[in-house]
Amino acid sequence: MQKNERPELGQVVEHIYDAALDSARWPATVALIAAFAGAQAGGLGLRDSVQKNINVYYDVGFEPEGIQAYLATYSKFDPLAMSPLNHGRVASVADLMPFDDYLDGRFYREWAKPQGWLDSANAVIEQSGTSSTLLRVVTTKTRGPVDDEIRQRLAQVVPHVRRATQVGKAMDLKHAEAAMLAETLDGLSAGLFLVDAKGRLVHANGAARELLATDDVLRSIAGQVVTRDARLNQILREIFAVAGQGDAALGVNGTALALTAHDGTRYVAHVLPLSSGERRRTGIAYKAVAAMFVRKADLDLPSTAEVIGRTYKLTPTELRVLHAVFDAGSVPEVAQVLGVAESTVKFHLGNIYAKTGANRQTALVKLVASFTNPLLD
Repeated sequence: MQKNERPELGQVVEHIYDAALDSARWPATVALIAAFAGAQAGGLGLRDSVQKNINVYYDVGFEPEGIQAYLATYSKFDPLAMSPLNHGRVASVADLMPFDDYLDGRFYREWAKPQGWLDSANAVIEQSGTSSTLLRVVTTKTRGPVDDEIRQRLAQVVPHVRRATQVGKAMDLKHAEAAMLAETLDGLSAGLFLVDAKGRLVHANGAARELLATDDVLRSIAGQVVTRDARLNQILREIFAVAGQGDAALGVNGTALALTAHDGTRYVAHVLPLSSGERRRTGIAYKAVAAMFVRKADLDLPSTAEVIGRTYKLTPTELRVLHAVFDAGSVPEVAQVLGVAESTVKFHLGNIYAKTGANRQTALVKLVASFTNPLLD
């Protein structure tokens, strides 16, 4: 890429997931994010809401002396340290405080202005207790204030950075010792299967071994991970084969597959390719081309139902129907559970399909699963 050439989104996303497996790649990745957004500098940092300061741990575009001064003196005057930032929202300085007040403040006059910096676009990547991980890109006085294009472009990469940081915590395949890696993976509530292009099992964590031991929703035959449904098993074989061809074939976000146990319990398998850049080298070392996370598609978590309902503007009745679809399955069974006519169930189910964009019940299972992080409890 030429110095002034703006990278494509696919290139940026590829580097984000590579950085998840090799933290030394984060500075170069942040540089790509800043360039993609149309900014001139950027960084990842940790905001302490109690101390009201920000500790920068990956930065690009700043002079070392400027970062030292920021950490030692000026971070506590940063508008981002003083003002709350909503999770999932990209905010500029003007969203945090009156821009004229910012220009008159100590942070801009003494730190930003002398270095030629003007504005920044900021997003929360992860929230934990009194601290939060922040992604920031910064514009110069020459470029001007943050505009809608920068906000929109940064918003495109934020979900990938968020997922990459989660994957990086769970799977540091390059630097962790084998025993420590196994212990980390065994701590995941989701079943984790590392597989090769033919679906042969390379590694399974504790939850995955428990799933295989039930010999139900998934099983191991001649070393291959298979499902009890022949049609779904063929789809899974195709997914693993495509994963071996790289992210361009499967997509950096991977794919999801709805599974059902004998007792009707719904599961979702999330398949993430391990075949691009740093992940390709990891795959060679471990003979794995994909990581498959399997867990129950749980709609019983209050936060999951609340978020789905708010996102798709589902009514309380529609949420009850969605719950019943998960528990009972067919329209007649849902009607019996809810004590209503089948025509009523079909009416509300039609509204759910229209609002969510799903066109069948398996698509609803995947939708619910997308609101449940496969890496976390």
